[in-house]
Amino acid sequence: MAAFEGLSSRLQSVFGKLRGKGKLTEDDVTEAMREVRLALLEADVNFKVVKDFVAKVKEQAIGQTLEKGFNPGMTVVNIVNKELTELMGGTHAKLARSNRSPTVIMMVGLQGAGKTTTTAKLAKMLIKQNHRPLLVAADVYRPAAIKQLQVLGEQVKAPVFTLGDKANPVDIAKQAVEHAKEHHNDYVIIDTAGRLHIDETLMGELHNIREETKPDEILLVVDAMTGQDAVNVAEHFNGQLEITGVVLTKLDGDTRGGAALSVKAVTGKPIKFAALGEKVDALEPFHPERMASRILGMGDMLSLIEKAQANIDEDKAKEMERKFRKAEFTLEDFLEQMQQVKKLGPLENILEMLPGMGNMKQLKDAKIDPKQMARVEAIVLSMTKAEKQKPEILNAKRRQRIAKGSGTTVQDVNRLLKQFEEMKKMMKQFSGMMGGKGNKMLKKMGKGKGGMRFPFG
Repeated sequence: MAAFEGLSSRLQSVFGKLRGKGKLTEDDVTEAMREVRLALLEADVNFKVVKDFVAKVKEQAIGQTLEKGFNPGMTVVNIVNKELTELMGGTHAKLARSNRSPTVIMMVGLQGAGKTTTTAKLAKMLIKQNHRPLLVAADVYRPAAIKQLQVLGEQVKAPVFTLGDKANPVDIAKQAVEHAKEHHNDYVIIDTAGRLHIDETLMGELHNIREETKPDEILLVVDAMTGQDAVNVAEHFNGQLEITGVVLTKLDGDTRGGAALSVKAVTGKPIKFAALGEKVDALEPFHPERMASRILGMGDMLSLIEKAQANIDEDKAKEMERKFRKAEFTLEDFLEQMQQVKKLGPLENILEMLPGMGNMKQLKDAKIDPKQMARVEAIVLSMTKAEKQKPEILNAKRRQRIAKGSGTTVQDVNRLLKQFEEMKKMMKQFSGMMGGKGNKMLKKMGKGKGGMRFPFG
């Protein structure tokens, strides 16, 4: 995750130095904590938050009895992992659900933080859970804000309530709640106006909407890329409105991640969601323990499994697993597998969820271009059914025809076929991973000269 790249590699470097030691001395811990402190400050974490965090970790680490099978580095990682999780809220804070329908959610924040997009993303998430959200266009000031919400509403298949840009936002919100009751919408998500800075007029209007609609949630949308400013904005909004939670946007951007680590400690309010991209399904519930694990390079297998369960056809996955085991994997299967994996989102994000992968240099350097995947698809689609099932029949003439048909070169076709064969061999070896062969296999993969490569990568 781009937001924590620098912090993650710095922390892992600190823990790496401790791993070789036989036991933890006070000097070791002090030195390690000095580096952790610097790493957190560089990541734009609030100064007071850093001070308290380091003091807590240091207190626990000094004199810590090493657990069986743990080296000093692992012991400190374990303490840091627990404290990072606590710092970000401890456990996942769920979205409120009112006893009396509809549940009213008020989206607030500064202009440019991604409030309108996040409103639609939240609706999409609720629709997937069989809810019937109503989106409310209460931003009558920003040009095209209403139109933007209507377009997004169409995309996510959620109705949008609007009275036009001449109506009073308080009236819009109030009437929307009545409309939802009449039309059996169980959630009302109000997209309120933002400003480029906090002012009395904005806050007065938000206060009035809150008084009239009595929201169950007031979610503050903040741009993680603004770093320390995001924390200041959160503190201010919370002081004025008593927010119930935070949504962090642009966590996939080139940012230092400090907002995610500071906002809960400063406001006392949980981060409920994180937005990781522009697409309408790029919103994830925020799990502090999983985020801590990702920051420390330990992966996030739970989120990956949840993504797969939600997006990948179970029967197809079982059939594919059977083909892997029996080494019956064809280019047709390869194409289908690629199309299934694409449903999970950008490949870099998926690989980051695997333990140890988040900070592999090859992974950071390998920006996986969607165009490359499109070229692979074009090559496979240019083959006949027989060619996909038996690539060994692909002679020079056939390869030239495929290259021409896919708009690629013969070299591209050759490279794909070579990598497909390598992949098949690897899959055959993986079929034995359920037993004791697993660790040997992983070690073998790590020692390989080229490692795992992507087509045209």
